[in-house]
Amino acid sequence: MSRGIAEVSSALRWKRRGALPFWPPRIQPARHDTHTRKEDTMYRSPSPLPEKARAAISDSLNERLADGLDLHSQIKVAHWNIKGPQFASLHPLFETFAVSLATHNDSIAERAVTLGGKAYGTSRHVGKASRLPEYPQDTTRDMEHVKLLAERIEIYLDGLRKSRALFTENGDSDSEGLATDIITEFEKHAWFLRASLEG
Repeated sequence: MSRGIAEVSSALRWKRRGALPFWPPRIQPARHDTHTRKEDTMYRSPSPLPEKARAAISDSLNERLADGLDLHSQIKVAHWNIKGPQFASLHPLFETFAVSLATHNDSIAERAVTLGGKAYGTSRHVGKASRLPEYPQDTTRDMEHVKLLAERIEIYLDGLRKSRALFTENGDSDSEGLATDIITEFEKHAWFLRASLEG
C-alpha cells in the first residue's frame, strides 16, 4: 500500500473512532475558492513597471478577461440559435465577432501573465466574476439577438474604457494599446448592431 493511501486509511480509522475531528493538513480535500489578490504573489516579469502597478493592471486585465469570455459564450449562443429574415447575414457576422473576441481574450490573458500575474478563466470563475447579465438562451429571433448583443457589447466596452484609464494612470502603454485596439473594433460592432435596430 502506498504511503499516501496508508495515511488516508489511517486518518479515516481515527476519524471513525471520534479521535480525529478533521483531516490532517497534508491530505485535506481540495477547496474551490475564487481567486483573491491577497493570496496571490506576483511573478518576475520583464516589465519595468513596479510590482504594485503590475498587480493592479493584472487584476484589471482579469476582470476584462471574465467579461470577454462571458461575452464570447453569449455571442456563440446567438450564433447557434438565430432564426429570422436576417439569418443569412447575422449568422456569419456573429461568428466573426466570436472569433475576433477569442483572439482578444487570449491577448488579455497573456498580457496579465507577462506582467507577472495569472490568468483566470474557468467557466465557474467567469460565472462569478463577469459583469454581463445572463443571456436569455431561449431567444431565437434575429433582431432580438441583435439587441441583446448590442447591450452586452456596450457593457464590455465600458469595462475596457475603465481598465484603459487604469493602464494609462500606471504608465502601461502596452496594455493601453491593447485595450484601445479592442475598443476600436468592438465600438464598430456595437454601432453596426445599433444601426441594424433603427427603422
